[in-house]
Amino acid sequence: MFFFHSIAGYYEFLRTECVLHSCSTLAPAPPTTVEALADVHLTPDLYALTFVLIECVFACVFYIAALLLFLKNRQGMMGSLAVLALVAYGTTYTSLVYLGTGGGTFAQIPEIISAIGWMSISLFFLLFPDGRLTHRWTIYIYIPFCLVQLASLLFPHTRFELVNWPSTARLVYYMIMIVTIAYSQFVQYKQRSNAIQRQQTKWVVYGFAFSFIGSMLFGGVFVYPVFSSGPASYIYMSIGLYAIVCVFPITLSFAILRHRLWDIDPLVNRTIVYGTLSLSIILLYAFLVLYFSSLFDTEQNFIVSLVATGIIAVLFAPLKNKLQLLVNRLMKGRHDDPYSVIKELGDRLIKPIAPDTMLAAVIESIRKALRVPYAGIAVGVNGNETMAAESGKTRFDLCTFPILHGGEELGSLLLSSRSKDEAFTGEDEKLIHFLVRQIGPIVQNVKITLGMQLLAEDLQHSRERLVVAREEERLQIRKNLHDDLAPKLLSLSFNVAAAEQYIENNPRKAIELLAGLRQTIRTTVDEIRTMVHGLRPPTLDELGLIGSIQARLNDIGQTSEPLAAALHIRPLTTELEAPDHLPPLPAAAEVAAYRIVTESLVNVIRHSKATRCKVRIDVLNDNELLVEVTDNGIGLPGKARPAQNGGIGLTSIRERALELGGSCSIENIQPGGTRVRAIIPI
Repeated sequence: MFFFHSIAGYYEFLRTECVLHSCSTLAPAPPTTVEALADVHLTPDLYALTFVLIECVFACVFYIAALLLFLKNRQGMMGSLAVLALVAYGTTYTSLVYLGTGGGTFAQIPEIISAIGWMSISLFFLLFPDGRLTHRWTIYIYIPFCLVQLASLLFPHTRFELVNWPSTARLVYYMIMIVTIAYSQFVQYKQRSNAIQRQQTKWVVYGFAFSFIGSMLFGGVFVYPVFSSGPASYIYMSIGLYAIVCVFPITLSFAILRHRLWDIDPLVNRTIVYGTLSLSIILLYAFLVLYFSSLFDTEQNFIVSLVATGIIAVLFAPLKNKLQLLVNRLMKGRHDDPYSVIKELGDRLIKPIAPDTMLAAVIESIRKALRVPYAGIAVGVNGNETMAAESGKTRFDLCTFPILHGGEELGSLLLSSRSKDEAFTGEDEKLIHFLVRQIGPIVQNVKITLGMQLLAEDLQHSRERLVVAREEERLQIRKNLHDDLAPKLLSLSFNVAAAEQYIENNPRKAIELLAGLRQTIRTTVDEIRTMVHGLRPPTLDELGLIGSIQARLNDIGQTSEPLAAALHIRPLTTELEAPDHLPPLPAAAEVAAYRIVTESLVNVIRHSKATRCKVRIDVLNDNELLVEVTDNGIGLPGKARPAQNGGIGLTSIRERALELGGSCSIENIQPGGTRVRAIIPI
């Protein structure tokens, strides 16, 4: 109400005091003449009315934004602060209330409103967007700031009033608060805001920065006579200045109401490009006009202006393209020039570098092209995903993009978002998919190299295990020979020597010694046979693989029938399915197949409660031996445990096939039973 009450006084003051005479530094335009106004078809009254209307429209924009926030966001603290700041800022930004009060009792009211505006908008930015302070120490800057504003109001016309401060002191005073606000918003944006809050921050900061910087630059135009040659120019400049400042309440309303937060990045991009371009053109034009005028020493500026305009027209497109490219790369990376990214990457990869270094160069180029804090490539090798290369540090959410080549998924590209909860834009994803397609062959080569390295490591480990197993086997044989056979052979030599002594003197005693010697020799021979059988079953050499398995099945049948009769259960029936003749088999394959069958049969007898067991031996593709043992028992338990009695168990059955490069599966079958299926290369 105070603003609208001041309108009549402001209009009267302008038309009687400020249009034709110098009245105040707060006047919207310098004094002019009736003749100058007549040239643009204006009168003093109409000229004054025009400025009143411009400033009223400006204030109404702020009031309407404040009204919308008040109606739509009544319970929000940030909305209340925004309403207070908008009303105070819209009221006191123009000179209307300062010149329209007419002094007296109401002279101090504009200063009070201005102080409220500064305090409310500063607190708003310190708390925006979640209503919490970023750091506690910011309140210790805000409180003295408010105290100075209050002191300026309580002690007017003294050294405490801000208008009586030196210009440098006032500048430092406001800059401290502005820097604190900027730091607070930066920390909020980077560390604490979610995706919606970051969009809010972008809108508010964009509007405030656009209004503040734009008004500073546009206000500087007023001091140059070339831009203010007549009364009409001041009208146009006032309209432009207030239009720039009106951007702030509009963007603030968008941010607080959050009805639809459009992506502001393109708007910021275009503002920076065209703002910088316009400023550059103005400065370049002014420089060229002044330079050529002084160079040719002439006051006739038509030719000079024509030359300057031609130069600017020639430079406009290259300058605009350079600015657009620079701003794009500063904000989002190199979306506009993906082929240059690939070219630079190709120039780096054309040099002789190791595969791991090659992938590191790729991921570094991707991170810089997208301007993300972290990028990495995970490659799948032998069923396991390995981080092959990474650049930067993970700060925020990771997004995964599959790397495809030749119809196969080779791995994943991992990219960190630029800030917390920030999703990649459509332009980002286009560049990412383009880069992923290009790096597919490189990842394929690296994957092959990594696979070969892992294969070489596995080969080395296999050789080490073979050497260890060989030495363990030799150690066991040495113990058997040294601890068992050597003492017995030494005892035999002693018995032979004793028998020699008793042959002539006591033949009976010699015969007894020779009888004991015979029994010891038989026991020793049995032990040697047992050792030999442990190294390789003798039936394999005597009967072959099929004959040995058949003999084992016959033994099981003879043993199970009496036991089943005693327990009154059905005996185990066995069956062998095998070809009449097998091709020559390696010794290791024969032993592995025999051990797999015999251990499987032991498991059937001990645990399966089966009544039927079938063993199948076959040759697949002339280079693989199939070994299959099937029963109709109770099947495997939920979790099979390793054997505790020294048997090789299910784990060793698999290992015997795997150590020869084969495969083995042990599974339950329907309607009941177990199947052990091993394939051994021959």
